[in-house]
Amino acid sequence: MHSASYIVNVLAVLRGCQSARRSRCPVSISLERFGDRWSLLVIRDLMVRGLRTFKDFQNSGEGIATNILADRLKRLEGVGIITAEVEQSDGRRVNYRLTEKGIDLAPVLLELLIWGARHEETGASGEVISDMEKKRAQILSEARRRWAERDLTPLLPRFGDDNGRPRAKPSRRK
Repeated sequence: MHSASYIVNVLAVLRGCQSARRSRCPVSISLERFGDRWSLLVIRDLMVRGLRTFKDFQNSGEGIATNILADRLKRLEGVGIITAEVEQSDGRRVNYRLTEKGIDLAPVLLELLIWGARHEETGASGEVISDMEKKRAQILSEARRRWAERDLTPLLPRFGDDNGRPRAKPSRRK
């Protein structure tokens, strides 16, 4: 027979596995699903940079540790934002892909990109960001088209690789 404290501990662990939400607020729930730095960067890389494999993410230049990357990929797959597909030509290789739920984050990422470039010093040229602000609908449409057609062509340049152009300065700070 198990002691009462053992059963209480087992029940506490099981409740933790059920992913209890801190609140019913949509922002809070969204942040629980994808709100950490690494998850957002994986989503960005899938959406706009054409990266697909564990090795691609490792070599993306962000410096993510392999254990953290493995954890984020597992979490994002667990909540239905990405899916893992075994490559047909090489069964050892796994390609990650955004799901419909994942591609629906395109407007969020676009606004984060524009906000960051507007308010912080980044590697994004002011010209590119200004153009993105004016063409939000076209960029989002193109991101969705590329996702639907499995087009891996990068949607945006790698910021900081501006062929010698100066880094964008924030246009307004508070």
